[in-house]
Amino acid sequence: MRLCELHVYPLKSGAGIALNEAFLEARGLQGDRRWLVVDANGRFLSARTHPRMLLIKAIPDEKGLYLSAPGVGKIHVPLPNTAQTLGPVSIWKDTCNALYLSQEADRWLSDFLGTPSHLVYMSDDITRPVNKTDARPGDIVSFADAYPLLLTSKASLVDLNKRLAKPIEMPRFRANLVVDGIEAFAEDKWQRLRLGEIEFDCASPCTRCVLTTIDPLTANKDPQGEPLKTLKTYRQNDEGVLFGINLIPRAQGKIRVGDTLEVLV
Repeated sequence: MRLCELHVYPLKSGAGIALNEAFLEARGLQGDRRWLVVDANGRFLSARTHPRMLLIKAIPDEKGLYLSAPGVGKIHVPLPNTAQTLGPVSIWKDTCNALYLSQEADRWLSDFLGTPSHLVYMSDDITRPVNKTDARPGDIVSFADAYPLLLTSKASLVDLNKRLAKPIEMPRFRANLVVDGIEAFAEDKWQRLRLGEIEFDCASPCTRCVLTTIDPLTANKDPQGEPLKTLKTYRQNDEGVLFGINLIPRAQGKIRVGDTLEVLV
């Protein structure tokens, strides 16, 4: 069993970046979902309701973030400083602080998404607790939906694709970690694992939503509602439709494609 893919998503709901290695922090992979788009009320925007967000490429560098998207070119957004506006933003039922950024970035995003938008950033001194019963006190998360990391497996995707008229690719599921060498949906039963030298708690299965029905390369929604429609026939329970598992890291350090996966419990 090994790690075969590693992905970071600098902008929540933006395009992912494939990596060979990454540094793992308490809140997830370094740089993962530290940037967020919110509306005029500070409420997060998502590709669930604004599919064009999937077409935004966000590439971080030492000084900030490059944003690019079809038809609107590229801009560079400098990292914020403490003198910039700090304000509350909301993600699902959570509220935390964030640094508001440049008006130029806001105009760029508003033009591309067709709705008033603001770009915000989570600096290292901003913390958002993992507000779940399966977390420990002090566990934190970025602007991800609920947990620091999401893991899926190649075998689970193969199992799903056998049931679909038109196969899909793993980017539909926006995982940070993709593993190989296990049986389909074996992760359902895991409680704790080790990847390389890092241990993780397996917090809960990941419930899936309409975002899986949107092609990340085109931002077009599947007219048949796939793969969610098929997943509902065999992967649904009282919590929802399940694919993948949420993780909470119990150490910091580097993880790499090719690292060995060991199920501890």
